[in-house]
Amino acid sequence: MNKKRIWSFGLMLLLVLSVALAACGSDEGTSGKDGEKGSVKDKDVKDTLVFGRGGDSSSLDPSRVTEGETFKVTINLYETLLNFGDEDTTTQPGLATEWEPSEDGLTYTFKLREGVKFHDGTDFNAEAVVKNFDRWAGGDAEKFPYYSTMFGGFKDDPERVIESVTAEGDYTVIFKLTRAQAPFLKNLAMDMFAIASPTAFEKGDDQFEKNPVGTGPFKFVNWKPNDSITIEKFDGYWDAELPKLNRIIFRSIPDNSARLNALMTGDVDLADGINPSDGVAIEGNDTLQLFERPSMNVGYLGMTVTRPPFDKKEVRQAINYAINKQDIVDAFFEGRADVAKNPMPPSISGYNDAIEGYDYNPEKAKELLAAAGLADGFEMELWAMPVPRPYMPDGKKVAEVIQKNLADVGITANIVSHEWATYLELASKGDADAFMLGWTGDNGDADNFIYALLDEDNIGSNNYTYYSNDALHDILIEAQTEVDEDKRIELYKQAQEIIHEDAPWVPLAHSTPLIGGAADLTGYLPHPTGSDLLSKVEFLANEKK
Repeated sequence: MNKKRIWSFGLMLLLVLSVALAACGSDEGTSGKDGEKGSVKDKDVKDTLVFGRGGDSSSLDPSRVTEGETFKVTINLYETLLNFGDEDTTTQPGLATEWEPSEDGLTYTFKLREGVKFHDGTDFNAEAVVKNFDRWAGGDAEKFPYYSTMFGGFKDDPERVIESVTAEGDYTVIFKLTRAQAPFLKNLAMDMFAIASPTAFEKGDDQFEKNPVGTGPFKFVNWKPNDSITIEKFDGYWDAELPKLNRIIFRSIPDNSARLNALMTGDVDLADGINPSDGVAIEGNDTLQLFERPSMNVGYLGMTVTRPPFDKKEVRQAINYAINKQDIVDAFFEGRADVAKNPMPPSISGYNDAIEGYDYNPEKAKELLAAAGLADGFEMELWAMPVPRPYMPDGKKVAEVIQKNLADVGITANIVSHEWATYLELASKGDADAFMLGWTGDNGDADNFIYALLDEDNIGSNNYTYYSNDALHDILIEAQTEVDEDKRIELYKQAQEIIHEDAPWVPLAHSTPLIGGAADLTGYLPHPTGSDLLSKVEFLANEKK
């Protein structure tokens, strides 16, 4: 090698070493504006959250279902006109930033947020809102089971609440109602009334429920049935500060023990449906943290009143007396639940605490069965939930306790179960003798429990028992239209007295659901509705060694 080449090589080597030393010697990382030190190179920040849950979603179109596993995902993909508070059910701005009701409560005017895009690049505007509501109003209870429940019926039903939804310019929407509805604003904030891209759903409902397009902080990536759903950050989201995470993977892990183990080993970062008995283990683990969801639920055993012998009130009352609810709460909830006596929890305004619940009384149960002509008992099917739910951490084991209680009064209960979506579909059609189910409130109003679950209007949608009582219906419709809260409370107390006497359910428990999370997780706020917006969740940065 000649001297010129040696000199050039040496100079190049010196420059490389100088750059390397300068990089190592700089304070701690990159510098931002005004001389502030950056944190990109000195931090190792995780940006993917793995959420372990007890079951898969049945759809990714929230308007077509009533089950929480769908809403856990879709609340992060779509947005509603109004939002609930971070930890309560107060109404807050959402896709609508302002709203004004008329004095008679029959007209609502909403001003919409500007500059919002759907994930497919189309504009969110007043026309999109109108098309969503027209779509729901033009359906039926099978296609959109919750629309009729919350808004009284579809476009041609005489009892419908919404008369019309019209656009006034690009960013104003006007709702006209046929009658005042006290929980109207709360209803609009519910998961299933999220606004979707008309361009997407006009391609067909079946295609759309597997390829969701909303305005939310995350957009859809893929869905592997009974395995996982993946969503990722939407770069065009209207709030440039959100979301904090880049990706979320919702993993379906039906077995409680397997899901807990996945949390313990770090395979998942967040896990719901934690058994109450496992709460202590999580609290004692320095790498984990335990969250309690504010209780707004009820777990129950429903009886299909159109199927003999459950068409007899005495039989339904007998089953209420036969089941030892306190034993169930003590054995499966570890002190994190209360015995239920009404179809809604004490946290809901209008709860009737004066009602005396059915106590555990096998002898009384036998007397009532004899009065119904069934002194020798009977045989029935007892449907047990195949997945853990917030109101029932282990449906199959609870069903075994109920089976034993019923055997003690001469009733032979054969436990039956189905895959979760099939279970819900068949039960809604009245195919079960008795079924275990429950409800987490969607808006914090008594109407969302009693009317949604036990009124004759909702038979075939959310009223799985097919229970009907005309006097109850009249009270519930009056309560919907009454704007005086004290009068509403009295009406709901009357409603609970009728239901208690007719006994279409055995109310079992109001639980405090548990969620386990990694210790370095921050920004997670469990919501009472069970639908958790994860846009503010992130992981604490770990210093590089």
